[in-house]
Amino acid sequence: MNPTNQALGFDTKITLLAAGLIFLLALVLGIWKYRQIVAAEDHRAHPYVDIAHRAALLYSFATLLIAVFVELSAWPAWVNLTAAMVVVFFFVGAILSYISHGARRDTTNQFENPDRGTKVAMALLIAGEIGGFGVILAGFIVGQLV
Repeated sequence: MNPTNQALGFDTKITLLAAGLIFLLALVLGIWKYRQIVAAEDHRAHPYVDIAHRAALLYSFATLLIAVFVELSAWPAWVNLTAAMVVVFFFVGAILSYISHGARRDTTNQFENPDRGTKVAMALLIAGEIGGFGVILAGFIVGQLV
């Protein structure tokens, strides 16, 4: 067994795995974006294909950053893992939403005519991402600065 595997907590390993899987998704979405760019008369992918690709890239690195805070947090692994996976859940949910709009080509702005479900989803996303990371950040502060 690689000794570095034992140095990381299970919560960190799972969060790193999530970062890697989101990055892999970003690479696959890049192929979809490229194919649309090549095939389109104006050499542009559908806006939501482009957004899905870029969001997946950014969220993969954001998840990597979260993994660092998870590793340095004073909270128990189950608290860190739960908080991190809440954030990752909303990251992946957003990417899947963008993929859906890109595949259906149904809009170029999902907020142009939002329904109640969109507003509720956005409120939950805001609470989940900020709340989840806030828990991990607080654990970092307690573990490293206090």
